[in-house]
Amino acid sequence: MASHNDLGKEGEAMAARWLTEKGYTVLHVNWRHSHYEIDIIATKKEKLHIIEVKARKDSPFGHPEDSVTKRKFKNLQRAADEFLFHNPGYKWMQYDILAITLFPNKEPEYFLLEDVFL
Repeated sequence: MASHNDLGKEGEAMAARWLTEKGYTVLHVNWRHSHYEIDIIATKKEKLHIIEVKARKDSPFGHPEDSVTKRKFKNLQRAADEFLFHNPGYKWMQYDILAITLFPNKEPEYFLLEDVFL
């Protein structure tokens, strides 16, 4: 497996732990339908959260959240539509981006962008 895939899997596991610590209930990690994927699906206070996780090693070339494009977001919306079709009943939903920056000699930095729409 390529190193960026390893980093992605590690980032999703870190994100699931961090979200749980923050009071979220993680329902799915890497939920897939056809060629669509949602990194994390969670709930908190009766709201469904569709969460895109971006992990990146510390770099001068931008922040992890900068890599979420309109095209990526549109695919996330399509995946969420499929999830909701197969799992009806959620009254409130929002899209979030959880960016994780990894540093060589210190703790990772988490940055949660809530209720995102591109």
